[in-house]
Amino acid sequence: MTIEVLKNHIGGQWVDVGSGDFLDIHNPATAEVLARAPLSTTVDVSKAVEAASSAFGEWRYTPAVSRIQYMFKLKNLLEEHFEELARTITMENGKTLGESRGEMRRAIENVEVACGIPALMQSEFSEDIAPGIDEYMIRQPLGVVAIVAPFNFPGMIPFWFLPYAVACGNAVLVKPSERCPITMQKVFRLFEEIGFPPGVVNLVNGGAQAVNALLDHPDVKGVSFVGSTPVARHIYRRGAANGKRVQAQGGAKNPLVVMPDANMEMTTRIVADSAFGNAGQRCLAASTVITVGDAREVFAQAIAKAADERVVGYGLEDSVTMGPVISPESRERIRGLIQQGVDDGADLLVDGREAQVAGYPDGYFLRPTILKDLPLASEVARTEIFGPVLTLIHADTLGQAIEIINRGRFGNMACLFTSNGGAARQFRYEVQAGNVGINIGVAAPMAFFPFSGWKDSFFGTLHGQARHAVEFYTQTKVVVERWDEKWSRQF
Repeated sequence: MTIEVLKNHIGGQWVDVGSGDFLDIHNPATAEVLARAPLSTTVDVSKAVEAASSAFGEWRYTPAVSRIQYMFKLKNLLEEHFEELARTITMENGKTLGESRGEMRRAIENVEVACGIPALMQSEFSEDIAPGIDEYMIRQPLGVVAIVAPFNFPGMIPFWFLPYAVACGNAVLVKPSERCPITMQKVFRLFEEIGFPPGVVNLVNGGAQAVNALLDHPDVKGVSFVGSTPVARHIYRRGAANGKRVQAQGGAKNPLVVMPDANMEMTTRIVADSAFGNAGQRCLAASTVITVGDAREVFAQAIAKAADERVVGYGLEDSVTMGPVISPESRERIRGLIQQGVDDGADLLVDGREAQVAGYPDGYFLRPTILKDLPLASEVARTEIFGPVLTLIHADTLGQAIEIINRGRFGNMACLFTSNGGAARQFRYEVQAGNVGINIGVAAPMAFFPFSGWKDSFFGTLHGQARHAVEFYTQTKVVVERWDEKWSRQF
């Protein structure tokens, strides 16, 4: 079997990487090698930036109403190749086919919103701020911008940024995760069909060296990133030090609060999907459940049963409801954190460390795991596990639960399950998180809202998606204008 060697896409052409260094891309369920991903050097990145810089000069003069015609074509091609792209995500990432379809649907939604750029980029005009003087503001594109994407949503997250950046008139470089680069390889083949001008959209494969080259290159004006908090902090610092705009989405430790008056059947189902969907490898996965009052034991029993019933296996099989984690190294790290939680005093309510899946002995599988009564002092209570592990802690009141949440260093998402409107209002008013859910387990904003994040979950000012993306990828210019009054009255 011939293993495909992936390439960069620069200036409208597929090009080989000069380093000669590659990473094998494995199917997490079978351990089969799917492709070999090149590791781009600083020289490779510079070639891509040069191509984008050359394309920007002409692209920015293309009217917005013309630029969005490419977005309409892209939406149609993504719909046409929807199943192929979803299957590719499952094969290289491990999530179930249903989860991959949901990911691609969200990607397409962002393309649809970006089709409204002619209206989203409109600004303000004020006549006669002084006699005969007008003042107005216009938005212009930044130039060359880079997108550094994570492994867990190889199809969706680049589209939090790319449609808006391109539709606003920028030239774009996408650096997919070196763990899951195949999906973007296929997306860029669709870009070829669309016929973007050469250099408007570019693909650079690679790891840390490629990322740092983007952060250091003087012609890259903005960087969008999603990943872990340590890397997000590095990207924000290095990019900002080089005078770039940066939006860097970091890690999370998402808490869900379950009140005694919650609909326990619905809550259990939603929490299980949030905690164990995508094998817990998403920035909005439920990580900690804080039960309040009498919800403690009834919820613990219900979620333990739901965890036991989760069907783990290869995500392309219809009956499977949870796939593997991304790598054997990730599996071992998660196992270590589970053991640390036990050592710190947690009750191992459900132990999923030794998962075996018939027919896939080499897959990187874990089963759902639940740690009950994990001490707040445990490092596990503060660490992003990024796996199918849910911890349960208890609070006597909603106020106490909110206090526990607000002491945490992350602020990506927080959710409340209740039938009490007053409790819901108190929670969304006081909790320190950028995305809030009420009787929702994954509070993922639609494409016409920004994907918010607070504290160590986000570095920057403007988030991905919607108007935040338009503001990030444009810079404002204010014009104060006077014309000779006698000249203007000739007409």
